[in-house]
Amino acid sequence: MGFIIWLIIGGIIGWLASIVMKTDGQQGIILNVVVGIVGSYLGGWLIAPLIGGGGAMGYVSALIGAIILLAVINLFRRGRVR
Repeated sequence: MGFIIWLIIGGIIGWLASIVMKTDGQQGIILNVVVGIVGSYLGGWLIAPLIGGGGAMGYVSALIGAIILLAVINLFRRGRVR
């Protein structure tokens, strides 16, 4: 059950990051979930210690990590962050 919730939260965070980066139309739900999960991991590992990653700040660090990951993906895909 925890794995399913993990996927749902990752998908929501990836979707929110794609809306912020204005890439929602170019990617599907699978990429949203992958970006959300990987971005959450990166955000939790890199950003959470800086901003205090407990509770709601953990979700904020996951969103920031997903946004950074989308920026890097866009940089390699298009040659610009957008």
